[in-house]
Amino acid sequence: MSEDIIKVSDVTKIYRLYDKPIDRLKETLSPSGRIRHKDFYALSDISFNVKKGESVGIIGTNGSGKSTILKIITGVLTPSAGEVRVEGKISALLELGAGFNMDYTGIENIYMNGTMMGFSRKEMDEKIPEILAFADIGDFVYQPVKSYSSGMFVRLAFALAINVEPEILIVDEALSVGDVFFQAKCYHRMDELREKGTTILMVTHDMGSVMKYCDRVILLNRGKKVAEGAPGDMVDLYKKILAGQYDLLQEALEETIGKQVEEAKNKTGLIGKASANKRSEAKEKAEETHRGLMREQMTVNPNVNEYGNGKAEIYDFGILDEKGKLTNLVLKGESFTIRERIRFNDNIEAPIFTYTIRDKKGNDLTGTNTMFEGADVRSVKKGDSYEVEFRQRMTLQGGEYLISMSCTGFEQGEHTVYHRLYDLLNITVISNKNTVGVYDMESQVKTEFRGSEEV
Repeated sequence: MSEDIIKVSDVTKIYRLYDKPIDRLKETLSPSGRIRHKDFYALSDISFNVKKGESVGIIGTNGSGKSTILKIITGVLTPSAGEVRVEGKISALLELGAGFNMDYTGIENIYMNGTMMGFSRKEMDEKIPEILAFADIGDFVYQPVKSYSSGMFVRLAFALAINVEPEILIVDEALSVGDVFFQAKCYHRMDELREKGTTILMVTHDMGSVMKYCDRVILLNRGKKVAEGAPGDMVDLYKKILAGQYDLLQEALEETIGKQVEEAKNKTGLIGKASANKRSEAKEKAEETHRGLMREQMTVNPNVNEYGNGKAEIYDFGILDEKGKLTNLVLKGESFTIRERIRFNDNIEAPIFTYTIRDKKGNDLTGTNTMFEGADVRSVKKGDSYEVEFRQRMTLQGGEYLISMSCTGFEQGEHTVYHRLYDLLNITVISNKNTVGVYDMESQVKTEFRGSEEV
């Protein structure tokens, strides 16, 4: 068996779209061969390889072709062009209902799928107890699956998929249906499979899972492969696609490809001082970018709630990770910086600069301002500007949050808002360990086993 367990070569999938159902028949019967359809390219010249034991994620917006490529790899769909080679036993968990007969009971579906995967009745008899224990749906396993809730269905499907000793496990968003406890159990089981050398190919919109479980990520957009590489780099590119920042996407893509080429050369020992010079130039270029408009590289809320009397304007803003890179992604436990740039349209005696982090329900979770922090802020005149940085350690749990910013002050004893931007930026916290509640106390745990003691 070769090192590459999955090889996808120049795969294209075309669907014929007709304005009316009758047009399909007219086209078929047309003596002149008149074309009445439009070609829709669900996939266009997609190529990538997956190595044995590797965990690879496929990400992209809805309609980018993620599920289509998985169906082609599993044999559910046939490509219009190109080739897919798979070496190994596949266990696939695609959309709800795939591979199950809705009129059969859970038990009957387990045996049917086991037979389709090449297992004998005796072999499935041995696997049944573990499958049922993992699914934990009780006597419903003896009922037709058409009576199942979506949660019960995915429990049974995942229990079957991961307990048949697959060489390749393919998962397509199915875990998003189960409850949080079952999801945790599934991810734990996936960790065990990874340790055993199972190859995992997964499609998900959960960027936290991508960062935690994937060795490599493939980014698709509108049926085409944009790039592949390290999870962090690909998620950053994905965020730019979500924000419609295609010019910045191209710049970031060129930078990512350049970095991948440099890393490859470093591994083969072909770069010396020239490499160091290039890295220095790249660093200088990044710093120059930071001195430009940061907001153009961020995922910004297009419907931000903005108000104030206009005496000040927050004209630029950004989130920087521990390495000083502009990003909407922050790793839990690492330091990050919120940077604001403000210019003034009037004289202000004592401006106050703020930020607040809220959850998706609108609850204020944390925040501060220059007055609370005792920062040295001077009075300003019309035409002046300020750059303010708030640097702190990320202790929020993994998830999605929203950042608001403002410039305020006091005039004649009254609190005055000069410029406020509510829910301006999203910030995604990536975490390998979530504790209870909103934030992590970063507890230091010490245990000492003493065995049995006589009283």
